[in-house]
Amino acid sequence: MDLEKREGNQEQPSTPTALAPADKLPRADKDAGFNPHLAFSIGAAALGSGFQHGYNTGVVNPPQKIIMEWISETKINGSTEELDPEDLKKIVVGIWSITVAIFCVGGMIGGALVGTAANRFGRKGSLLLNNVLVFMAVICQSLAKPTGHYELLILGRFIIGINAGLNAGLAPMYLAEISPMHLRGAVGTVYQLVITISILIATILGMQNVMGTADLWPWLLAMTIVPAIVQLITLPFCPESPKYLLLSKGKDMDAQRSLTWLRGTIEVHDEMEEMRAEYESVKLVPQVTLTELVMNSSLRIPLFISVMIMLAQQLSGINAIMFYSTQIFEMAALNEKQAQYATIGINVVNVLMTFVSMILVEKAGRKTLLLFGFFGMFIDTALLGICLPFKGSNVASAMSILLLYLFIVLFASGAGSIPWFLVSELFNQSARPTATSVAIAINWAANFIVSVTFPTLQELIESNVFFGFSVILLLFSAFIWFKVPETRNKSIEEISSMFRQQSYQ
Repeated sequence: MDLEKREGNQEQPSTPTALAPADKLPRADKDAGFNPHLAFSIGAAALGSGFQHGYNTGVVNPPQKIIMEWISETKINGSTEELDPEDLKKIVVGIWSITVAIFCVGGMIGGALVGTAANRFGRKGSLLLNNVLVFMAVICQSLAKPTGHYELLILGRFIIGINAGLNAGLAPMYLAEISPMHLRGAVGTVYQLVITISILIATILGMQNVMGTADLWPWLLAMTIVPAIVQLITLPFCPESPKYLLLSKGKDMDAQRSLTWLRGTIEVHDEMEEMRAEYESVKLVPQVTLTELVMNSSLRIPLFISVMIMLAQQLSGINAIMFYSTQIFEMAALNEKQAQYATIGINVVNVLMTFVSMILVEKAGRKTLLLFGFFGMFIDTALLGICLPFKGSNVASAMSILLLYLFIVLFASGAGSIPWFLVSELFNQSARPTATSVAIAINWAANFIVSVTFPTLQELIESNVFFGFSVILLLFSAFIWFKVPETRNKSIEEISSMFRQQSYQ
């Protein structure tokens, strides 16, 4: 069925340029940069969603001891018989491990639901509906202490994990689809920037002299509701993704109105023609299934790249650094207070370098930044594994701290931000939601594995664990060099055509 029939013979734009030959169309719209409408849409989409991801990743770490003490008291009060101190300690550690890990389990489930939500409710609609989960999570976590049920805390962490998993796919997808081609990478990086800022906020608020106290920690967890409210107020003023409106719903005029609002100009003819061309190429396969992704070689290649890049991001060791940075600084001979401030410093550097990557990603390109980051982290983790055993030495301790900060610089330069939006660049509209679901679910699964196994590995082999990360980083560096294409300044149709050519070779 052609576009006119799907639109119910809806009248097309009557301006002469809309029907003019492609080489006669005005080119100003393709080079359009930031404008207030686009900036507002980016902020509304990224702030509310990225904050949930980052804040809830880091918020439970600073008040860990206080919450574990409350769990211990709750367990004692709820038990009909006296518990042995050692048995109680094991039980509390197990409950805490579940509380931390369940967030990633929720993320896996949320990630797997991205495609269904994006296709059924749209990108904007799904982001708005996803905030319902935030309110549910806040209610559960806020009632945990007053009611004396740590199970509510676990349930709340699980629900907010589902929210974060959905956001991790929906927000970068929306940002990629509303962005001009030459700003797609910079705009996509905004999601990771918000994650790093929210982790920093969580770390600061969670300190003992702020909100990390026995009385205030439930309010600390409840703070996650604030960005949800902000998004519910701001995002309704933004348009739905024009690509979703045209390519998924066949609404040509609605897509043009959306694009006009986002660009701040009526001269959007070039972009509309590109989207119409993409629509023509995908309308025979309106929705790609997981089976099609695996069986079709032109889709299997980018799917494999997406999965590997998501695995590379999480298996790089970043969560080992972020989750356990305080312990690592203590291994490097800092006292507890110094280690806490050094951890805040890590988060500050993460924010600053992610901001820098927003500028570099459109200048240096995706592949260059990924190679620079992963190969640099390979060298960094190898040196860290060498230095940490000599923590008694002032030189080795100082070197270890320097290497931790350098690791964050290297990670934030590209590995932290690029995977989130690269998936959206590698697939056309028909395959993007399903592929994003797979990639995001894999990302959260890898996150879960690292979070659960790192403490045990650290106990068994101590600082030698970083040699393992080093080997993994070297392998992923080789994969990026040989397999990952450069997508900077390429249209989605050009990228899809490249994979079709590879599949025939």
